[in-house]
Amino acid sequence: MSQTGRERREQPFLTEETDVTGLIPRGLRVGAALAWRFIVVIAALYAVVWLMGYLSAVVIPVSIALLLSALMAPAVSKLVAWRFPRGLATGIVLIAGLAVLGGLLTFVITQFSSGLPQLQEQLNNSLNQIKDWLINGPLHLRQEQIQDFINQAIGFIQNNQSSLTTTALTTAGTIGEILTGFVLVLFVTIFFLAGGEHIYSFLVRGVPARVRKRVDVAGRRGFASLVSYIRATAAVAVVDAVGIGIGLWIVGVPLVIPLATLVFLGAFIPIIGAVLAGGVAVLIALVTKSFIGAVIVLAIVIGVMQLESHILQPLLLGRAVRLHPLAVVLAIATGLVAAGIAGALLAVPLLAVLNAGIRSLLHEHDPDPATVDALHSQAAQPNDAKPGPDDKAEATARGEKDNEKK
Repeated sequence: MSQTGRERREQPFLTEETDVTGLIPRGLRVGAALAWRFIVVIAALYAVVWLMGYLSAVVIPVSIALLLSALMAPAVSKLVAWRFPRGLATGIVLIAGLAVLGGLLTFVITQFSSGLPQLQEQLNNSLNQIKDWLINGPLHLRQEQIQDFINQAIGFIQNNQSSLTTTALTTAGTIGEILTGFVLVLFVTIFFLAGGEHIYSFLVRGVPARVRKRVDVAGRRGFASLVSYIRATAAVAVVDAVGIGIGLWIVGVPLVIPLATLVFLGAFIPIIGAVLAGGVAVLIALVTKSFIGAVIVLAIVIGVMQLESHILQPLLLGRAVRLHPLAVVLAIATGLVAAGIAGALLAVPLLAVLNAGIRSLLHEHDPDPATVDALHSQAAQPNDAKPGPDDKAEATARGEKDNEKK
């Protein structure tokens, strides 16, 4: 064997100077690069979600105030166009909105309170009918068995009285937090309506000048999408309330107007809110009417929900925010798991704002903030149909290459 062959055989395969990067398969390198980037993104999202949860006492009221601002801003703008001072216009719209909301809630509570004795009497009759069915029906239960079950329920309540008292105290604390949040919502809404444009301009100044116009337009289109979402949701809520209210009136269920009002308020939480309000109507029908009446009311609620999901939501919400129904359902479920009812309420508006803003950032050509009126529904869509300067230059270069080939 030659000297050169012996040196090659004795030379190690890997040395300290060897670059091992080239020895790793390309698929493994790509997978590792995607994996660590994915971990970083998930960690950042987790930090953001944790911070929002930690500051939920501030984040939720500010988010609700933003929703109310999107609902009331067009009315304020209309009054300003009629030569009202902006502060006065804000006060008029806010007081009118609070009066309407307070009137609805007061009406619902008053009607339920006045109808409570009748409901209690009918509930006792229903319980007696159920008790008679359990004894004389196919189950043939004895009076002693039913009484033992009632005694066990009473004993359970007595044994867990301390925990129930703690829960009541916690509920009282929660009511205090709700009142504090309501005051914060009120103040933030006033400032958003009176000086929202100045607040937004101040925030946009923190963006680098190179991308400031693009970010400004994306934010305006996001708020326009929020305005469109609120308008479409209000229209869907009216249809749900009228449809279910007419059905309850035909069946003869008491408290028709309060239940319809409850459906209207609940419809602002997409899918879940109207279903829960409809469930209350079914329970009241079960108590005040018969089982058949409850089934009819359930069929009416399901029919109205089908009308909402297959016609109203695609026609109104689909055009307003351009969201797929699956995305809406997943957003509501995620918000419900992450932050309860508040999360379910805010999930779809947040998704609509992010969808409009990201589409604007990715597809907007030659953005001009002066041409975007955030209070109009059409402003939510980016002008991606209009070619920008870069697209025109690219098309010109492509045409010149085609001419050279010919």
